[in-house]
Amino acid sequence: MAKYLVIGGVAAGAAFAAKMRRLDEEAEITVLERGPYVSYANCGLPYYIGGVIKDEPELILHTPATLKGRFNLNVLVNTEATAIDRKRKTVTAKKLPGGELLEHPYDKLLLAPGSYAVRPPIAGADLPEVFILKDVGGTAALKDFINTRKPAQAAIIGGGSVGLEAAENFCALGIKTALIEASGQVMPSFDPEMAAILQNHIRRKKIDLRLNTVISGIEKKGGKLILSLNGEKGGDLKADFVLLSMGIRPETSLAAAAGLKLGKSGGIKVNRFMQTSDKDIYAAGDAAESIHIATGRPFIAALAGNAGKQARVAAGHIAGGKRSFGRVLASAVAKVFDLTAAVTGANEKDLQAAGFNYDKVYLHPASRAAYYPGGAPLSIKLLFASGSGKILGAQVVGESGADKRADVFAAALKAGLTVCGLGELELVYAPPYASARDPANYAGDIAAQVLEGGLKQAFWQDWPRPDNEGRFLLDVRTAAEYVRGSVAGATNIPLHELRARTGELPQDKTIYIFCQSGLRSYIACRLLTQKGFDAVNMSGGYVSWREIDLDQEWLKCGKAK
Repeated sequence: MAKYLVIGGVAAGAAFAAKMRRLDEEAEITVLERGPYVSYANCGLPYYIGGVIKDEPELILHTPATLKGRFNLNVLVNTEATAIDRKRKTVTAKKLPGGELLEHPYDKLLLAPGSYAVRPPIAGADLPEVFILKDVGGTAALKDFINTRKPAQAAIIGGGSVGLEAAENFCALGIKTALIEASGQVMPSFDPEMAAILQNHIRRKKIDLRLNTVISGIEKKGGKLILSLNGEKGGDLKADFVLLSMGIRPETSLAAAAGLKLGKSGGIKVNRFMQTSDKDIYAAGDAAESIHIATGRPFIAALAGNAGKQARVAAGHIAGGKRSFGRVLASAVAKVFDLTAAVTGANEKDLQAAGFNYDKVYLHPASRAAYYPGGAPLSIKLLFASGSGKILGAQVVGESGADKRADVFAAALKAGLTVCGLGELELVYAPPYASARDPANYAGDIAAQVLEGGLKQAFWQDWPRPDNEGRFLLDVRTAAEYVRGSVAGATNIPLHELRARTGELPQDKTIYIFCQSGLRSYIACRLLTQKGFDAVNMSGGYVSWREIDLDQEWLKCGKAK
């Protein structure tokens, strides 16, 4: 009888054990989990705090008893693996809290220890009012603190997806919240100009957002926590409790001690079948290294969906299957108050670090047919390879439909489509759901124009200043749009008047053209280029510029118009 041993019983570990049982009914399958819970929905933890998910049992997908009953798995909770003996093929484990040591033999071993949350090396980080949303137990402790202590003020350290989701849920509970981020933006998987949209939105929700700000200490005084801050907004900040959301690191100490190879990312190095440097030991989930589909670089893809896929590949390979795990897109989505923020593939920072030649387009189409009520604008950024047009990444933010378009971009990227192929995709259409030319098609078509040389464009970093010699800034929106707000130094000639007024434009200057989102300015560019002008389309238009400008206003003075 084969003996399969699993270290870690959450996403990857539970998925592997269940799949292994479906492939081998007679095997002995044992799962070691150091915590009290297995197979729980850690992505739902912020929503349990906010009351969207009402009861703790809703977070628990399986218990040791249900896994025993359904899959005949031997699940040992509160059991911490402490050493791997690769020669004897045994794992030593310690029963918590007593410390009794037990030895577990294996024929094949899966490492799924997950990751650990980063704690800053500062005074006060271990105070009882400092919490981490990493597991059910820690989340239950925070929930109990909020219910019993009725805190008025919270501080969140870290502006990733968990930090933003927590901010929304604290706000829903009436807790005044400060969000502190050491870098210059929230959501590091997004590029800064796309993150600016989210930053403006959460500020409007009365979140005290502090970028480029580092916490240097936490002290308890008079029943309050005093946070010492350095950076653009330094000084002290008071809070009743602190949530640390500073990211995670792969839990590889056990693997390293056993002599298994680690990758450049710090995760456990695996092949396409999830085998480690020891052919009888596999790894999956947050601790395993992945390869990025766009850049080819190793990284840690801490995503529940990938953990399950990796675990099933490992189980299948043990059972003789040939299915492998490919490169990772790093697709992710987060709810940020009224907005959905979705990303797939590489961002500009990734591509620049990898030395790619790439291009990009911005657009702001409606999420459904413009004449059908209930639609909302989407903000889309599409990245593609210069020359080939191969899709490299996309970022989408909007009130509705952002997740759908990100999924289209993810599927196109995985399939190796070019932007021309993206424009040709036949996507479902009806007015309540999309326009006949879906935003994903539209993004592909604009990118194809750039690829084919039919559209010169500039970006938010390139907006001409009023004193730029040799540049002329043209606003082709309507007069009514223009008076509601425009860019300093811009001349307004509405698109429908442009043909009759080209004589007002300078022949000796480059004309930078913008509209609200980029479509009318593209039409104006085509018109003026054919009339001999040097015309450049400002990609993303006034919408992109205004979001970035608002973000800068907030940073300068703490408020925006």
